[in-house]
Parts: sequence; structure tokens; C-alpha cells
Amino acid sequence: MASKKQGLFLGAAALSSMAVVVAGTSIHWSQSQAFFRESPKEVIDEVWQLIDHEYVDDTFNDQDWQAIRTSYLNRDYTDSTAAYDAIREMLDSLDDPYTRFMDPQEFRNMQIDTSGELTGVGIQISQDEETEDIVVVSPIEDTPAFEAGIRSGDVIIGINGESTEGMDLSDAVNLIRGPVNSEVTLTIRRNDEEINFDLTRARIEIHPVRYAYHPEKEGGVGYIRLTQFSANAATEMREAIQELELRDVTGYVLDLRSNPGGLLYSSIDISRMWLSDGTIVSTVNREGTVDENVASDRALTDKPLVVLVDGGSASASEILSGALQDNNRAVLVGTKTFGKGLVQSVRGLGDGSGIAVTIAKYLTPSGRDINTLGIEPDFIVELTDEEREYLGEDRERIGTEEDPQYAKAIEVLNDMIRGQREAASVRGVVAD
Repeated sequence: MASKKQGLFLGAAALSSMAVVVAGTSIHWSQSQAFFRESPKEVIDEVWQLIDHEYVDDTFNDQDWQAIRTSYLNRDYTDSTAAYDAIREMLDSLDDPYTRFMDPQEFRNMQIDTSGELTGVGIQISQDEETEDIVVVSPIEDTPAFEAGIRSGDVIIGINGESTEGMDLSDAVNLIRGPVNSEVTLTIRRNDEEINFDLTRARIEIHPVRYAYHPEKEGGVGYIRLTQFSANAATEMREAIQELELRDVTGYVLDLRSNPGGLLYSSIDISRMWLSDGTIVSTVNREGTVDENVASDRALTDKPLVVLVDGGSASASEILSGALQDNNRAVLVGTKTFGKGLVQSVRGLGDGSGIAVTIAKYLTPSGRDINTLGIEPDFIVELTDEEREYLGEDRERIGTEEDPQYAKAIEVLNDMIRGQREAASVRGVVAD
């Protein structure tokens, strides 16, 4: 897997403003546009072939995949739109919300370099497999959605007055996206309340890492908040740890709350900054082949670490937090994570459209398959609606004593630091 690091994406949701890197195109657009326009069956077969060769479940959801190919290729298609509808219908039979087709416009929306600027309102959305609700996985910090107070778990029931009932996830993404400075209204269901959010789309420059030095009872604490696993996340994480090490911190709080995921290699690189040895993650493909990623004895610090997680911590966040928890490197505080243990490869198709294909699942170092299950923290701290609203009113309160989950993390971290000092003192007495 590591050799394909630019092609593997671990986001938990469809991307209304998030960026991915395309794995590659099987036929160059400029050479084949006319051909595929005249032969819409070709793109159907191209998608079928990709699924046939790469999809993680070789039973294809207990279907006769060869018979499905025959059925769809025996139909007549008047244009590419009809072929696209057939592809989506074919993929729906897999019952996998993460394997999805994108028409050329939708695919161009995804062809945004993960290290560059994004445009949109700044939310990650997913579709509930049972209810088909369009659900907010998390808002991205410093974006219109975040500033307006949209929260993880909110259900989008309307976009510009149009109901999302029965709406495909990609259609919802297209309605939410739009030019910079244009407006979109999202109608949210939160518990039993309906709320309208009038948002102005923006160009968003993402810096995924923020950090600060916090003086505490047992010494200085390095607080690091990671908002997504983009291409520049590892570089910024390294800089944060190195800067805080220069300030001689006694321990760290790593905040992964509302971090929806990102690139596989980014989560592995960051894990190696905290782990000197041990397994980070194992990926398992349809043949059962396990590709194990391990620490490389290049950790930047061995000081006590507490990780904050919640229901918006997904995928790449779960790889990192699972690796740290299973290797006894960190204690997790917060609430259960999202539960996405699947890896997608994003592929370009011959007519300029694209497909995200689930190609593998991943396991934590102890062998846990956390897909749909999530990771349970060591200390569960739920936020009330009032506490969420209070923190949402001023994001500067996040990661302070006014943040109950952070306050618990500091309590746990202080206990860890004291325990480490006492153990060192006992060792010193024995040595004397």
C-alpha cells in the first residue's frame, strides 16, 4: 500500500470541500473524449473491469458479477447520462456507500490538490446506510460551516429549499458546492429542531495543524490540534512537535476531534513521529494479503500523550488513535470514533469521469476491525448540547480548561506524568 500513497484516500465522507489526489487515469481524456461519447457502453465496462479487479469483496455482495456485466452491456444507451445512471445503479448493488461514481464535473470537483486551497462551505458529509440521511461528519475549522455553528451529527434535510430525501450523496455535494462568494442555505435537523444556515461559499486555505504551549501543574503541556490528514499535515505536525520539544514540555495532548480523515500515508507518517516501534496499521485486500506498516525508530518524543477523539474522528484519525492506543503509547479521552475501516482508490476514467473504489480494509495493531464499530476511548467524556454550543460560540475555548474533554485530558496527563516521575524515583533509589 505504501507504494501507492498518493492514490489511497481515507476520508469518511463525500467531499463538499475536501481534497483528494487522483490515483491515475486509465485512458487520457483528450485522446478518448469523442470515443466515449459515441460509445457510452465503454465507460460502463471500464467501471465494471475496475470493480472486478480491485474491489475488496470478491463476492461482490454475493452477486454474480459476470451476469451483471452481461445485463448492463446488453442494454442500449442513448447518451452518457443514461450510461452514468446505469453505472450508479450497478454500483448501488454493492451496498457500499464509499464506492461511488462521479461524472466529469463531480470528478473535477475532487481533483483538488490536497496541499492547495479549497472552495466551498467546509463540511464533510456522509450518507447513513440505513436511513439514507445526509449527515455531517464534521465541519472543517475556519470555514463558513464551522463559523456558523454546524456540528458533527447534524442531518442536512434541505439545500436551498430542496429536500434531500432520496437524494444521492454526490448530488448533495454538487448542490452544496459552488463559486466563491455565492450563497447556499442548508436546512439542518438537530435532535427535534430544524435550523436554517445561510452560508457564503469561500476559498479556504487549510493549515491542518495548530499548536500551543500550556503551563500546567506538572509542567508545560504541548497542545496540538490536527484537523485533517492532508498532504502537508505531516510536515506541520513535525514542526509543531519539534518546536514544543524546544520548550521542554512534560507531555502532550493531541486533539483529533472532528478530524474526518484524509490520506493513508499521512496517518502513517504522523504515527511514526509518536511511536518508536510496533505496528501502525495492517491493510487487507480481497486476497487476504496483509500489508503491515510499522514504526521506524524515528519518534520525535517519548513523553506522555493523551489523544482527544469523538464521533467526528474518522478513518485516518482512527488509524493514528488505534495505533497509539494498541501500542500503549497514548490514552484516549472523549467519545467513540466514527468507525470507518476502509480504504479507497480514486481512479480517473476514459471520458473524464471517475470512481472511488473500496480496495482494502484496515486493522489496528491488535487486529481490530473498527469499521462501523469505531474505537472506544479509555476515558469517556460526553459533551452536553449546552457545552457544545458554548464551545461553538468561540473556538478559542476549544483546548482550554473551559473545554470539558480537554480538562479531563489534562487531568489524565498529569496523572501519567506523576506516575512516570514516581517510577523514575523508585528506579533511582533501587540503583543507589
